[in-house]
Formats: sequence, structure tokens, C-alpha cells
Amino acid sequence: MDILRHNREAWDRQVQTGNPWTIPVSSEQIAEARMGKWSLVLTPTKPVPSDWFPADLGNRRILCLASGGGQQGPILAAAGAQVTVFDNSPAQLAQDRLVAERDGLAIETIQGDMADLSIFPDSTFDLIFHPVSNVFAAKLQPVWDEAFRVLNAGGALLAGFVNPVLYIFDTEAMDNDRRLEVRYKIPYSDLEQLSPEMLQGYLDKGSPLEFGHSLEDQIGGQIKAGFVITGFYEDIDRDTVLAEVIPTFIATRAVKMK
Repeated sequence: MDILRHNREAWDRQVQTGNPWTIPVSSEQIAEARMGKWSLVLTPTKPVPSDWFPADLGNRRILCLASGGGQQGPILAAAGAQVTVFDNSPAQLAQDRLVAERDGLAIETIQGDMADLSIFPDSTFDLIFHPVSNVFAAKLQPVWDEAFRVLNAGGALLAGFVNPVLYIFDTEAMDNDRRLEVRYKIPYSDLEQLSPEMLQGYLDKGSPLEFGHSLEDQIGGQIKAGFVITGFYEDIDRDTVLAEVIPTFIATRAVKMK
């Protein structure tokens, strides 16, 4: 099936239903960011350390990769950066334009596949902000390779992603019974490991299709692309019983040295 198209339409629906990652920031948050008071998350709860960003965002070119929704891009633009938001979902990009028009921000929005940044020349950006979203990409290495290509030397990729341990457990048992029952293997794919009945239920509901990538693909893939990992932290999703025993999200800072 066309995964890119399915997830595009699924995230358009997520905007309509008010998924937390689709709700734009307020004008008050934009005003604070203009005064230098802001923070962002790559994962559900923990703010990104301030020293992961350049000391001065003025005129820095930033790519918000698979990061539509009117959240990260507008804050970075209000803080002084030149921001491009690149996302698969037109409805998510519309949220960024909504904030830009409402609060007088200059934000470029482009629809596309996070694994194909061919619209951008080499060495275009100073920073890439990539919150939890590569869970919707079937293949991960092209995402890292393209991010490396479009970054300037010395530029950084800030990425958030799911700890793959989350995908080995039966989702219904976790959600309904708060029980941890190992059922799947890593790497994980909704398409390959869900039963036909469960998969059809996901498709009928219009849920995005997810892929649980291994740590080798997540962290090793960045290193393979040429990055040097200079920052790392873990985070939790308080809505998941698994968070009571292990962090379920990871964030990394990776630098293109040359």
C-alpha cells in the first residue's frame, strides 16, 4: 500500500480530532519567544536543553523536519530564526501558516516525504529539529542521510524517537489491562506484525501506520550517515504503563562535523 499517502491522510484527520501534536501555540507563547523566553520538546515531556541550540538564533536557517502542527516552527521563528517547516500532512502545515498569519511570522511551509529532501540543495540549514515522527517512516536510513546532506558543516540534528521496547508489547493489554505482555519483535511494523483483523481495524479508523525501528537504525543510523552524537537523554510518556519501568522515548543531538 502507499504508506506515505495513508499517513498523510491519517494526520490530516488527527488535526481534525485535536491530537495534542496538532494544536498550535498561542499568541502569548509567541510573544514570550520574541522576548527570548521559550523552550521546545522533541519527546512528550522533557524540554530540550538550551545548550543544544545555537546561542543566537538570529538568521539561523532551521528545518523543522516532519514537524508541522503550528508548534516548533513558529516558536523558532519568533526567536529569530529563518524557519522552513517540512511535513507530509497539508493540514499540519496549515497550522503553521495559521500561526504565521495570526502573529506576523515569516515561515516557509513545504509538503513532502521526510526521507526525500531533494528540493533542498546540499548544506542549506544550520539546524534540523526533528521531533518524534520517524515512527511513521518505513525506512529510516534515508531520513538520516538526507538530514546530513542538507546541513551545513557544524550544524546539528536534534531528533526525538521512540524507544523500540515500546513496540514489543501487546498494545491492547497495556491500554486496557495495564499488563505488559510481550507479543512482537523489533524492528516492528504495523503492516507485517499486526493480525489481519487488527490491521484492518487500524485502517478503518484511519490511524497512522507505525514502525518501531531498532536502536541500531536510530542511533547507529545517524552515525552511519556521518553524524557525531554529542547529546542524549531519555523521556517518558505518562499515559503508558511501560513508563513506570523504563523510559519510552529518546532524544539525541548529532553534529555534522565537516
